[in-house]
Amino acid sequence: MKKNLVMAFAVALLAGGLNAQAQAPTAAPAGALKLGYTNIDYVLAQTPEAKDIQNQLTIQRTQSENEMKRMSKELEDKYEAYQKGAAQMSDVIRSDREKELQGLQTRLQEFGRTAEQSLQTKYQSLVNPVVQKIQKAIDAVAKEESYQYVFNLDAGSNTIPILLVAPEENNITESVLKKLGIDPAKAAAAAAAQTPASTTAPAKPATTGSSTTTVPKKK
Repeated sequence: MKKNLVMAFAVALLAGGLNAQAQAPTAAPAGALKLGYTNIDYVLAQTPEAKDIQNQLTIQRTQSENEMKRMSKELEDKYEAYQKGAAQMSDVIRSDREKELQGLQTRLQEFGRTAEQSLQTKYQSLVNPVVQKIQKAIDAVAKEESYQYVFNLDAGSNTIPILLVAPEENNITESVLKKLGIDPAKAAAAAAAQTPASTTAPAKPATTGSSTTTVPKKK
């Protein structure tokens, strides 16, 4: 719904700009509507902080995944031992072992949820200050170059961009990079030398997964 509203707003602005141009037989008046665009994900990926953000997220994710593997192995080993000896166990011991297995599985699932939430929080805490810095640069460029509106070209992974067609002269990305102290030519060369997956902004955290071992229910 939000995306639809943004696209409708963009269409209305573009239509207004076209109408203004159609009514002006000569050069556009000084107060004519001026629209610009950039790609925040691309700009973010070119910042000095991007690599450090990615490294910190990778370290935390790896630590969480290793702990998940350890806990999963512990659960699997104890479940295997339970299966081998269940027939010879008394009801009291069997019930106690089943309770232990259920407790381990609950801990594993809870750890997975907590680890994922922690990774999301870490991502936001690292990325938000950089995005705020980028926004200030966009604001400055928009003011200096008289853009009333600036759109983000990329709406996110697996989504349709907000702007499907736009004139290159309204692309303010190079100006934003310069405002951030980044050489646009070097940034473009570095991005071209990398794989497509590594030219985007620091990846948002992925889930750490969960155990597939099904423990017996307590009788």
